[in-house]
Amino acid sequence: MFKTKHSVAALVGATTLAACAFTQAQAATWSDTFIGYRYGTQFTEPKNANDVEKHILQFNYVGGHSLGQQFLNIDMLQSDSADPISGGDTGATEAYLTYRNQLHYGKLFGDALAFGPVKEVALTGGFDLNTKNTAFAPRKRQLVVGPTFKFDVPKGFLDLSVFYSHEWNHNGFKDGGTTVEFDDYYQINLAWKFPFEAGPVPMKFQGFYNYNGEKGLGTKDEQLSRPSLMADVGKLAWGEDNRLWAGVGYEYWRNKFGNHGADGVDTDAVTFQLEWHL
Repeated sequence: MFKTKHSVAALVGATTLAACAFTQAQAATWSDTFIGYRYGTQFTEPKNANDVEKHILQFNYVGGHSLGQQFLNIDMLQSDSADPISGGDTGATEAYLTYRNQLHYGKLFGDALAFGPVKEVALTGGFDLNTKNTAFAPRKRQLVVGPTFKFDVPKGFLDLSVFYSHEWNHNGFKDGGTTVEFDDYYQINLAWKFPFEAGPVPMKFQGFYNYNGEKGLGTKDEQLSRPSLMADVGKLAWGEDNRLWAGVGYEYWRNKFGNHGADGVDTDAVTFQLEWHL
């Protein structure tokens, strides 16, 4: 482990909490909120040779404030019996929360930090939390902090972040259940949304890609991407923009959670997706 692990982890936590608290008092300038649904039959779980069917309910919020913007996503994932609960044969339930807060250089200091194709630079802090009622009983706690480069694109957005990350989890199989603390690692995150039109149909191509470096304890580098192609069916059906979207997505996951060389660590899952914007 890195000698600076605990001090840097404390710095990440302090930066994240300070950023969250600092922006709570800032007035919202814009926002978009939706309730989503994803469904697929080819999900995987480490050390499980079976494909898993999942229904996923999603709450997603993104909004601007006077110093930048923030993002919140909560997924509730319900597996079928191929991914059972601890001590039972019914499907497991998982909750996963992601929060990110960006402080934009231009909003803090008056002029955007722009160069080349980059229109602005932000300091991003945030955290991930999860829990799942399997025998492994994961309880992920992840902190991230680092710069985000916001690219100048004609429509939508394209953000590239380079994060320092620190993570804790729970292992229900070790010593009757114990907390596991990983080494510090880096995460490269690419997030995008590109709206366009296919004839009369408003469309958008959106998603994210994460690359996580090795985090010790025998882990390998990890990749996760969830792109999706969505159509504004509400606009087509009854003429209301940005209300009901439907489309298809894809989950690409390699070395899931840093695991490798075992069943279920690689995922290639096609998904059906809906978004109802509030």
